[in-house]
Order: sequence, then C-alpha cells, then structure tokens
Amino acid sequence: MRPVLVECVPNFSEGRRPEVVAAIAQSIGRVPGVHVLDIESDEDHHRCVVTYVGPLEPVLEAAFAGVQEAVRRIDLRTHQGSHPRIGAADVVPLVPIRGITLEELVPAARRLGERIARELGVPVFLYGEAATSPRRRDLSFLRRGNFEGLQAAMDGDPERRPDFGPPTVHPTAGGTVVGVRPALIAYNVELGTDDVEVARAIARRVREAGGGLVNVRAIGVKLERRGTTQISMNLLDYRKTPIYRAFELVAAEARRYGVEIRSSQVVGLVPEDALVECAEYYLRLDATWSRRQILERRLMELEAAEAERRPTDPAPGAEPSAG
Repeated sequence: MRPVLVECVPNFSEGRRPEVVAAIAQSIGRVPGVHVLDIESDEDHHRCVVTYVGPLEPVLEAAFAGVQEAVRRIDLRTHQGSHPRIGAADVVPLVPIRGITLEELVPAARRLGERIARELGVPVFLYGEAATSPRRRDLSFLRRGNFEGLQAAMDGDPERRPDFGPPTVHPTAGGTVVGVRPALIAYNVELGTDDVEVARAIARRVREAGGGLVNVRAIGVKLERRGTTQISMNLLDYRKTPIYRAFELVAAEARRYGVEIRSSQVVGLVPEDALVECAEYYLRLDATWSRRQILERRLMELEAAEAERRPTDPAPGAEPSAG
C-alpha cells in the first residue's frame, strides 16, 4: 500500500518582503518528510501561498511552524493589500492527495487549530469539511469585515466566534482559519481597466452566489502597483467548472463594458488534466484524440511498467538467500 500523502496550501498576509516569505517557507521546509513544491507571492495582494506535501503528522507540524513564523513576523496593523484577510496566517487548508479522505482529515484539522490557539494565542476558525456549522463552511463568511472588523464580528455574531481560543483578536496576527477541502485552482484574470467597480460587477456575475458558475468564488480587486484590476477566482471543482469556462465568462462580461483581457494567472499548482481540458477546448480536438497521446504520460506508463518487471536488487554486501 502506498503511504498517505497530504497537501497543505497555507496563505500568509505578506507579499512585499521577500525575506519574510523566505523565512516562512523555510520554517515549513525544515520539517523532516515535508517537501515544499511551490511558493507564490504578490505585492498587490500583499499575500503569499506556500504549497507543500508529506505524510500527515509532518504536514501538521510544518503547518504549525509556518503559522508560528507568520505570527512572529507579520503585523496586520500596518498591512494593506487588495486581498481579503483576517490573519497573518490567514487560511491553512489540508487537502487529501492519497490514502486518506476528506472526512479522515477533519480530526487532524481540529488538532492543528487547537494547538495554534493554545500555543500562539491566535483565535482559530474551522471551515470547509471541518466547519462546525453550514455558514462557516464558506471562507468568505469568516473573512467578512477583514482583520479590521474581526473583533466587532466576534462580539456581535455567535456564528463568528472562534472554534478554539478566546473570542479576542490577536493584536498583530488577527485570527487564523484552518480547514479541510478538495484540491482547487486559484485562477486570476487581469482586466484592461483600472475601474475597480467594473471588476466587481464582473465578479458578481461570474461567482456562483451571483448566479454565475457553479463552485466558483470570485472577487474584483484593484492592482495599484500595476495600474489595473483583476478578477480573482477559486475554482472549487475544475471537473464541473473548467478553467476555460471561467475565462470565457469573464471575457464575455468584460466585453459588456468595452474591457479587454490583458492576461490570466494560475496561482500555485494546477492538475495536468485541467490544462489539457483547456487545450482540448481551444484546439477543438476531434473524437480521434486521446489523452494517451500525451508523450510524457506514455513515458511514465512505460517507466512504471519497467519498474514493476525489474527484480529487486539485494542490498550491498548482503549474502544471497539459500535455495
């Protein structure tokens, strides 16, 4: 049986100080058994995303280490960015990759959240599959009001009180959201306008809550340093809503305002199948096409078959077993 593999994709509220981003990533990568696969940061969003994988317990230890480093180094009282956030370590999602289910990860998320609250004094909220009420499954609900409005939200709404720790905002690190979710795609489309109200109007029509695409979360944000705006999306299930469909709807809504698309961006890692779907759509590949025509896939199949046929070599210096 192949070992359990878990992905974690923590988002931190720092995208302008490379040394802080590096320190957070290094604190994660130092945990034995953990492999950091990707580090993304954005100055306008003032945010970084670290993607790493490993067995369950090392992944939890690395998540705590990353949150601890963020709490030590990030002060949200002086933080301004275009992306919503309530915490220095804003959200810490656990994602099942192999040998473990969403449901089986929920107790792990609870253990991690309880430890963060107990040892770091940061209030923790559970979301996604780990949420303790239907409304709290949605990350946007827990982020409403941002860091600046978090204390008032906790004081005024029982649904906004933390699952772990006292209902008091950490003075510099805010709160942290910990949860369990399937793999998603973070996908942004940059618009040829600096009018953020246009971007927000487009985002409203694209996201599921506004009658747009199923399993899509979208916001319109201003990119001050680039002098433009962006539709920032999470595609929660690319099999139901592929990347090309999200792109085409953004483009169609933008045309209503006479706005062109400048570029698009994948944040972090993306499943290969999601990009192949885009190629199939835009190239209009016919029924003779098969994904087994992808060279790298066939080579991987060949290498796997050869590895299975290859006899196991004895350890160096080992005596052959008696016949």
